[in-house]
Amino acid sequence: MFSFIISRILQALPVMFVVSLISFAMFAYVGDPVAIMLGQDFTEAQREALVRDLGLDQPFFVQFATFLGNAVQGEFGLSYRLSRPVAELIAERAPATLELALTAAFLALAIGVPMGVYTGLYRNSWLSRFFLTFSLVGVSLPTFLIGILLILTFSVWLGWLPSFGRGDVTRLGWWSSGFFTWSGIKALVLPAITLGLFQLTLIMRLVRSEMMEVLRTDYIKFARARGLSNRAINFGHALKNTLVPVITIAGLQLGGIIAFAIVTETVFQWPGMGLLFIQSVGAADIPVMAAYLMLIALVFVTINLVVDLLYYAVDPRLRVGRGKGH
Repeated sequence: MFSFIISRILQALPVMFVVSLISFAMFAYVGDPVAIMLGQDFTEAQREALVRDLGLDQPFFVQFATFLGNAVQGEFGLSYRLSRPVAELIAERAPATLELALTAAFLALAIGVPMGVYTGLYRNSWLSRFFLTFSLVGVSLPTFLIGILLILTFSVWLGWLPSFGRGDVTRLGWWSSGFFTWSGIKALVLPAITLGLFQLTLIMRLVRSEMMEVLRTDYIKFARARGLSNRAINFGHALKNTLVPVITIAGLQLGGIIAFAIVTETVFQWPGMGLLFIQSVGAADIPVMAAYLMLIALVFVTINLVVDLLYYAVDPRLRVGRGKGH
C-alpha cells in the first residue's frame, strides 16, 4: 500500500509541473497588470520601477522558474490587484469555498444515493417517475439559471433566504465557518443546492442504472434462491457492489464542485476562491489566477489518490489481485 501511494505521488509530480507551466503561460500575456496597478496617471520611470519590482522584465522561463520555486514553498507572490500575498488571500477564501463544496457534495450523496436505490428497486412507481423527471431538470438547466430561479423564488418572492453573501461567520483560528450562526446557515442553503443539484441527479441516475444491472446478475439470483431477505439482498449485496463506480464519480465530482464553484460563487457573491479568481481575471492578476489553477489541479490529484485507496476498502478483489501480483 505504501509503495502504491508513493508511485501515485511520483506520477502526480509531472502532472502538477505541466499544469503550472500551462496556467502560468496562459496568463503571462493577458492584459497589462502594471497599467492596472498604476492607474491612469503615471510616469515612465514609475512604470519601469514597478516592472523591475514585479520581475516582469525577466524572460518568460526565468519568471516561471521563480514562480515555481516559490510555489513549492507555498508562496505565490503578491497579488497585482490587492498588493497582498496570494497565499494569504487563498487562505482567507478557502474556508468559504470548501464549506460550500462539502455541503453541496453531502447533499448530493445523502439525497442522490437513496433516490437512486429507490428508483432502481421500484422502477414503475409514480415516485420513481417523479424522481426521474426531477433529474432531467437538474441535468438540463445550467447552474447560473438554477441559482437565479432559486433567488427569485426564495429571496425575492418569499423572502425566506438571503440572495447573496455568506452571513455571519465564526472564527476558529484562521478558519471561518458559517455553520455556527443562523444567518450563515441560511446563506449557505441556496448556493449549496445550486452547486449540488447537477451532482445529485448524476449520482441518482448512476446508482439507479448500477442497481438495475446488479439485480440481474447470477449471484443475486442465487442469493434469492437461498432464501435471503430482500433487505439483505438489496443493501448487503446489490448496493455494496454499486459503490465502486459511485465512489469514482462522487470523488471526481467533488473536485468538479470545487473547481466549478466559480459560477455559483459569482451568482450569489459568495466570498470564496472562485469569486476571487473571477475578480482577478478582470485585473489580469496573474499570480492569483495561476495559483488557483494549480490548487485545483492539486485537489484533483489528491482526490484521485483517495478514490484509488477507497477501492481497496470497498472491493476485496483488488486487494487479492494486488497481493498475488506481489
